[in-house]
Amino acid sequence: METLREPKIITELPGPKSQELLKVREENVPTGVSNSVPVYVKRGEGALFEDVDGNVFLDFAGGIGVLNIGYSHPEVVEAVKEQSEKFFHTSINVVLYEQYPRLAEKLNHLIPGDFRKKTMLVNSGAEAVENAIKLARKYTKRTEIIAFTGAFHGRTLLTMTLTSKIKPYKWEFGPFAPGVHRMTFPYCYRCPHGLERETCNLHCGKQFESFFLETVDPEDVAAIILEPMQGEGGFVLPPDEYIKTLRKICDQYGILLIADEVQSSYGRTGRMFATEYWAELGVYPDIVTTAKSIAGGLPISTVTARAEIMEASHIGGIGGTYGGNPLAAAAALKVIEVMERDCIAEKSLRIGEICMNRFEEMKEKYEIIGDIRGRGSMVALELVKNRETKEAAKDETSKVVQECWRNGLVVLSAGARGNVLRFLMPLVITEHQLNIGIDILEKAIATVNNQLFANQEA
Repeated sequence: METLREPKIITELPGPKSQELLKVREENVPTGVSNSVPVYVKRGEGALFEDVDGNVFLDFAGGIGVLNIGYSHPEVVEAVKEQSEKFFHTSINVVLYEQYPRLAEKLNHLIPGDFRKKTMLVNSGAEAVENAIKLARKYTKRTEIIAFTGAFHGRTLLTMTLTSKIKPYKWEFGPFAPGVHRMTFPYCYRCPHGLERETCNLHCGKQFESFFLETVDPEDVAAIILEPMQGEGGFVLPPDEYIKTLRKICDQYGILLIADEVQSSYGRTGRMFATEYWAELGVYPDIVTTAKSIAGGLPISTVTARAEIMEASHIGGIGGTYGGNPLAAAAALKVIEVMERDCIAEKSLRIGEICMNRFEEMKEKYEIIGDIRGRGSMVALELVKNRETKEAAKDETSKVVQECWRNGLVVLSAGARGNVLRFLMPLVITEHQLNIGIDILEKAIATVNNQLFANQEA
């Protein structure tokens, strides 16, 4: 079988076989299960995949951040094969198996914090967040939770409540879960207070004073939950001083700090965990949730917390039938082993460096690029119709996404305004492949940029 090296489009898109499968989908799958690219994957390798018609795409979406280790990593494939020949499932709540505590042991060691930790395994990012909230409430004997504007934490009832964006995630799905209060996130490019980062004196951090007077009593708050870098919110990174302020507030009022690392973990930001940057500030979360790239695509997620928080639950209070499935746990152990051995986090830093340098050059040429931001390889471009007004270029962002996939590159949009291009390429991508992808991206941006400003001039 031919090795996948570069994108290659050999048919119309979608190709005839994908078109036939799209008909099957239309007849049998609800439209609410959305998709960005109307092609069907046949096989994947590294940072590329081949569709059923023989077209090859470079993947800058990575299964929404799941494929940090790439498609079909041979060592992970072998680990899953080996486990599958022994047993698929027992349920940790009935019969024990080694992979569960071994993975918990590994995460307790890796996740920042020089204190005793314990880890539970579940199935998805949303399920991890649900359990983090459960544990925070159980431990503190409090009910209220603070989340943020721009947040994404999942699509279950509780996590949908924690999530900020209305469409498509919350629209007409209410009423929502009680006890959740929303604080303004420090989105410095679009400061909700109309201030500049250099001179604001961390105004957003001071808003907690009035928030606790007018919205919720801090003595009732069990936890504050946030993403170290917002994912669906548009890769928004809060200032370091804001993170330090949150920790001080939590310590002052006995509130737990939850870091939702579902998207930012396993090398994506240039560290194994984004909260390692917090640790450099002397800040440690009380609870950390992870998922996505932990097992290379098999469904598993984790909740790691201070041991005393985990032990607050009574026997049987946490767990689930499939939680920490043996196949997924075996895959996760191998993924982490490979990531550590092959210095995946360091590769992420190099990917980010190349992207940011190219993006800075692009910003000089294309007026549509309003902001460039990121950490490690978790990088994004925010597109605007006017750099002064920062009017969101939502339709233009969609056009860039479409133009990219027609030329063999899969990218995703994000942000409350739908005007952010976010990049989650597999961290095993070669520099040659990375630059090919950025070349395709730049051509797409140039095309849309020229159309936008030609129309404005006309």
